[in-house]
Amino acid sequence: MKNYIILNWIFCIGFLVQLIFSRVWMSHGSSTILFAFQPLLASFLVIYRPTVIKAMSGKILISLLILSGCIASLNSVHSAETGALSWGIWLYVVTLVGLLWQLMGFWSQIENLLNKNVAVAINLMVPVLFGGMLLYLWEMLTVGFDVPQVLLPPPTMIGMAFVNSLEMLWADFQQTFLKAVLAGFILGCGSGFIVAVMVDKIPFLQRGLLPLGNLASALPIVGVAPIMVMWFGFDWQSKAAVVMIMTFFPMLVNTLTGLKSTGQIELDLMHSYAADYWQMLIKVRLPNSLPFIFNALKINSTLALIGAIVAEFFGTPIVGMGFRISTEIGRMNVDVVWATIAVAALSGSFFYALLAFLERQFTGWHPSFRVG
Repeated sequence: MKNYIILNWIFCIGFLVQLIFSRVWMSHGSSTILFAFQPLLASFLVIYRPTVIKAMSGKILISLLILSGCIASLNSVHSAETGALSWGIWLYVVTLVGLLWQLMGFWSQIENLLNKNVAVAINLMVPVLFGGMLLYLWEMLTVGFDVPQVLLPPPTMIGMAFVNSLEMLWADFQQTFLKAVLAGFILGCGSGFIVAVMVDKIPFLQRGLLPLGNLASALPIVGVAPIMVMWFGFDWQSKAAVVMIMTFFPMLVNTLTGLKSTGQIELDLMHSYAADYWQMLIKVRLPNSLPFIFNALKINSTLALIGAIVAEFFGTPIVGMGFRISTEIGRMNVDVVWATIAVAALSGSFFYALLAFLERQFTGWHPSFRVG
């Protein structure tokens, strides 16, 4: 709590300094000055009525007041002419970031105050607020300092490009993710799992196949992709082949490690029940190896997307995320490039989140998921 008070005092002092010596920025845009004073009110509430943040309504009120400061600064930076902004706005932004940091701390401390489901939903606000803070700073710096759009376009420009190119981006998503990534991911992980069981069943394969698997994992994408294009053509099949090569070895190694992690006591118990190899595998060893398998799946979820996009640089139909990035960067349409990157990042994040959710459902017994 003491650190929060310090952050609010810093904002109050900074606000007073810029109000006296450099308040011109508040005159840019309609209602800017009204919104700019809202975080000051929030600071006074936290300093003189600290109990307000203990109630849910108080947290919501403080959040709205602080976010009004973001609206004020964004309104000013978009309304002012180039070079017309005073230094006071940057002092305001720096101190406001301290309040945003404080705000994330308020929301992150709420998980023990409510039931589990509500706490999980509210805790989602912390990554949302953190991501929003980064986008806010990105917008302020690129627009405020007039950064050339070919170097780094502001998020609003990228958002406009995203909205205006929805049909094209959807087609790219289908080609790259729904076809190449998913097909290669399933084939690579599936084959890695099957080979791992074979290696575990037939010990001499461990000396023969593991070095080859290690060799395959060390192959550079830029060397493999053109060969796969020559073998399987320019469509998604060649990209799926690249993804399969990239995802095979992590699944193989993690599955083998998981199969060997079963304790000797469990194995002796199954032997006492006269269980054969397959019964032990299905009933004991595979369930025990699930954390390792899901670890490989999560690693491969990111490798698959990277591999498919990079492979599209070496030959593809006129559709796909990699094709879009390479084409639009040549046309200097950097906003479309960033919109494509955003689609790739979101699809990869949701894919990873889905696997993490499934991991929680199937391995909830694991100590890493236990709540003290």
